[in-house]
Amino acid sequence: MTQLSVAIVGGLHADARRAAVEALLAGVPGSVALHHDLTTATDGPDAKVVRTVRDAAGLISTGETPLVNDCACCALREDLVPELRRLADAGLTRLAVVELWDSVEPKAMAEVIAAGGLRLTSVVTAVDPALLLPYLGNGDDLADAGLAAATTDQRTVADTFARQLEYAPILAVLDSEEADDEDRALLAQLHPTAHRVPIERGTSAPSAAMPDPWSAWFTAHAPEGAEGPERGAGNCATSHDAPVPGHSQQPQRRSPTHLVAAAFAGFDVDAAAAAQHPASALLPTDADEHGVTTLVWHRHRPFHPERLYAALEDLCCAAARSRGRFWLAERPDTLLHWDAAGGALCVESVGPWLASLPDAAWDLVPPVRRAAAALDWHPEHGDRCQHLVFTSPGLDRDGLEQLLESCLLTDAEYAAGRAAWERLPRPFDTFLEV
Repeated sequence: MTQLSVAIVGGLHADARRAAVEALLAGVPGSVALHHDLTTATDGPDAKVVRTVRDAAGLISTGETPLVNDCACCALREDLVPELRRLADAGLTRLAVVELWDSVEPKAMAEVIAAGGLRLTSVVTAVDPALLLPYLGNGDDLADAGLAAATTDQRTVADTFARQLEYAPILAVLDSEEADDEDRALLAQLHPTAHRVPIERGTSAPSAAMPDPWSAWFTAHAPEGAEGPERGAGNCATSHDAPVPGHSQQPQRRSPTHLVAAAFAGFDVDAAAAAQHPASALLPTDADEHGVTTLVWHRHRPFHPERLYAALEDLCCAAARSRGRFWLAERPDTLLHWDAAGGALCVESVGPWLASLPDAAWDLVPPVRRAAAALDWHPEHGDRCQHLVFTSPGLDRDGLEQLLESCLLTDAEYAAGRAAWERLPRPFDTFLEV
């Protein structure tokens, strides 16, 4: 009996997503793709979610499931795991490719699949690099774009796309003629740790050899019957496509077997969640290439709440994407999350800083959180810090740094001490719904 592996392929770039799914179906014999169409999710109480199952030859089956609590994503969760279990029990399918509908985010589905006891081996977000900046700059509500997953869906195109992009450890990058070096540099800086695997639109024909490290991995792990790399071919990029200083961010061309290998590479749901959690997030590092800049701004002095609040519009518009953690003087024990895209900012409390917890509580904190705190530790403030990252073409690094510095407490305000800080105005209560 064949053990079922499950790979998630998602992303708002529909053409790139479909190309990735087609490459996997063509590269893995005995594979199928499951897709839940949420197009009618906002049509009212009679709306249905349509499920299709297909293989490389075409459609195998279709089905419908009603909305759950007027939520199409909830219906997807209720229907997906039983369908995957049915495939697993039949023992005929090597790989089930879960092709997510446009605005469905992979994190929620990955956690549902893993909790269902299934073997999740990969999460892939498919990207057209030429569309990166237009999508990151799109502050429209998903509902206005016809992409809402429920009548109560208040997400925007930009923040949804950013989360899709940054969660997946593998990016299937469409070979787009419209993309240039700036687009590819932006992609590399937004998610520098991702494995970037090139895919071609509408074809699964091999275009080059797999590099040696991936070739060895493929030999050891790929499913029986999957086509291997061409013999006698030379090496190309490193196994993780790490950018080489001074060289283009253009990913090396490879055969679809490279994506096949990535689909079986393994996936740790807990590690992925920790990498996205504001307290322990793996944020990008400083970079500057092809007109794209990433500024990492790190300070230990707290923000003055009124000055930061007054600067929010300028800070949000300064970069295509910004994120990180920060602290305000009037609430020194609260770790705050900064998440901005499309000109809109989300600020939320994600609990206490570790330095504000009693020692006995530290044993209850995950090791990855303690490790992240240790990297930021300050002898006076502990892990309290400003750790914000701004990424954008044409970023005004000097102007942005000056604006951020102006929002910190002055020497006199800082010297006044914590009791004085906590009496400062609290304009961020409107964000935090206090």
